[in-house]
Amino acid sequence: MRRVSDRNSSLDPDAKLEIQMLHDRVLVRVPAEDGERRSSSGIVIPATAQVARRLTWGNVLGVGNNVRNVKVGDRVLFNPEDQLEVEIQGDAYRVMRERDIHAVASERTEHGTGLYL
Repeated sequence: MRRVSDRNSSLDPDAKLEIQMLHDRVLVRVPAEDGERRSSSGIVIPATAQVARRLTWGNVLGVGNNVRNVKVGDRVLFNPEDQLEVEIQGDAYRVMRERDIHAVASERTEHGTGLYL
């Protein structure tokens, strides 16, 4: 039988709890952008410039049990506007379904495009 003090210690808000993704969910960290970008020809594009909707690359930190084609450590391409954002210990992460990922950049080359990051 658990004592009341044992039960309260498991609800401690300062306790470190490991996050496990469920089902087909993927946890992605998006590298912080410094605002402006540089084109392949060297032209500086300011952060305020209007561009078409851009897809974003992110690093996979966790996957659920039903995720088939994405592994922890892969870089994935996705639409940041359609995803949910969560803050964990002050850092922002994205949570999405595997089907919302457009491409995977990894060392596995079964069906690659011939393009590399």
